[in-house]
Amino acid sequence: MFSGKDALDNFAATIIKEQIEAHSASVLGLATGSTPLGLYDRLQQMHRHGLDFSGVTTFNLDEYLGLSGDHPASYRHYMQEHLFAGINVPKSNIHIPDGTANDVEAECAAYEKAIMAAGGIDIQVTGIGHNGHIGFNEPGTEFGCTTHVVTLDESTRQANARFFDNSLEQVPRQAVTMGIKTIMQARKILLLASGKDKAEAVAGALEGSVTTRLPASVLQLHPRVVVLLDEAAAAGLAHDNPMVKHLA
Repeated sequence: MFSGKDALDNFAATIIKEQIEAHSASVLGLATGSTPLGLYDRLQQMHRHGLDFSGVTTFNLDEYLGLSGDHPASYRHYMQEHLFAGINVPKSNIHIPDGTANDVEAECAAYEKAIMAAGGIDIQVTGIGHNGHIGFNEPGTEFGCTTHVVTLDESTRQANARFFDNSLEQVPRQAVTMGIKTIMQARKILLLASGKDKAEAVAGALEGSVTTRLPASVLQLHPRVVVLLDEAAAAGLAHDNPMVKHLA
């Protein structure tokens, strides 16, 4: 675990930097929300110091259903503002689910095909929701699902209302998300969590039973998960979990 968010973000960025330097055509799975903001800031700094993203391909975990890419609360807008505007990844290599697709089921199927065509995801970045969701895979989501439409839990909508002028009514009720199977097919998964409000979900995911009631618990079954926590998020752990990376 890490003493603070800065150290956590630096370590996460170094993992991705090493991946890109080893394989310039790396495929990255990316997340949104508050958790990865520091990571994305570090990656932009690394680009300014020479890290080349020109061969990188990206796939985002999710997008709100019904929001166009220019909506200020859309994840496409978030990614452009917080990462893509500051690195040189080609626009054609950026993939984010289309929340305004006329045929959303076809959009989900096309997203899966695009991931496969890119050779699969090398590193998938994810946070964890207060209810244990990963991506927008809410409690009860089957582990075998691929990219799909999900109805958001009220707790998730309430947590995200801060991105919609603190108006719950403005938060969409559905989203398109990579499925749990899709996430688990990534060759490496990087789970980031910080803050005491995530401690209960983290402890359940890493030390509890593997159950669809807490979707992130499925990560226990992945062979290459790296968990980066600050001390507050790790406070609920009873044991020294081998998935948790410690600052040397």
